[in-house]
Amino acid sequence: MAALAPGATIGIIGGGQLGRMLALAAARLGFKTHVYAPAGDNPAFDVATAHTEAAYEDERALAAFADAVGMVTYEFENIPAHPLAWLAQHTPLKPSADVLAFTQDRWAEKSFLSDLGLPVAAFANVETPADLAAAVERVGLPLVLKTRRFGYDGKGQVMVRRAEDMAAAWEQLGRVPCIAEGFVDFACEAAMIAARNATGEIVTYDMPRTVHEDHVLRRCHVPAGLPAGVEAAGTRMARQIAEAFDYEGVLAVEFFVLRDDDGERLLINEIAPRVHNSGHWTEAACAVSQFEMHIRAIAGWPLPEPARHSDCVMENLLGAEADDWQKPAAEDGAVLHLYGKREARPGRKMGHLTRLKRR
Repeated sequence: MAALAPGATIGIIGGGQLGRMLALAAARLGFKTHVYAPAGDNPAFDVATAHTEAAYEDERALAAFADAVGMVTYEFENIPAHPLAWLAQHTPLKPSADVLAFTQDRWAEKSFLSDLGLPVAAFANVETPADLAAAVERVGLPLVLKTRRFGYDGKGQVMVRRAEDMAAAWEQLGRVPCIAEGFVDFACEAAMIAARNATGEIVTYDMPRTVHEDHVLRRCHVPAGLPAGVEAAGTRMARQIAEAFDYEGVLAVEFFVLRDDDGERLLINEIAPRVHNSGHWTEAACAVSQFEMHIRAIAGWPLPEPARHSDCVMENLLGAEADDWQKPAAEDGAVLHLYGKREARPGRKMGHLTRLKRR
């Protein structure tokens, strides 16, 4: 399709903070946005040109939504696949429904990465009681048993240290299809944000070092303080994944950093077909944020090199931390972004703060 011109309407599936920041970025480029999400706390509605509050499976509402937009994107991957496949038949959908299907299933995702020859932890499929022992044999112990679908921020996974605990772990996860992954004793974690458009242009941001607490991203440090060769390897992997998917949009790749006598190397943890929390720092420290880059990529616009003008540390504000907004708002050299969510639950991402340090 031809590049989308300013004034067109971009549809966004999902009404959370990522949808909100995508809508804000689209507005800067002259686009209108229409956000579609089920009933709930949808802060993206507050900044969009229009919104539809309806179930993902409501085909009448989806049809009206498709007629009102020039193309559709999505803010997160835990969306039922069928509605997006239906939408893709009526209006351009980027990233594609095929990419979404891969990343919704941990087994399909890990198999895809392994088939590309990219480094991942040992893994095995678990769908039947007979698979439990086979998974331990293939992966070794300790391992992490994860649901194949709909897990994030540490949800849907159980650590298994003894073979005799596998059955109980699978029972705890509801006996649903799972993937067993070898436990990785990593030195730290890192991420790579890449963007690709329909002409095959690919750009990558600097690699942040990421810090998680209770499985939730807490801080990103940029620069990561890792050897140049490690960051170059992450860039190559992200580009390879984007090209293999014939991807359009922003893609996040999360890594474990392993350290041994030979130095440091990367192991891919998972990928996300969307803008990502590990790229929120780009909003304050780069001329073009990941959110604007995603809009540019899906609209078929050129992708400028995402140069970083400042070193920074991005910190998520969780739960009631955002209630103390006056303190970060008064901090010199800090950029505060609050999401406008109604309810501050423990561990819920309510905003982020990026502290800048000029290079």
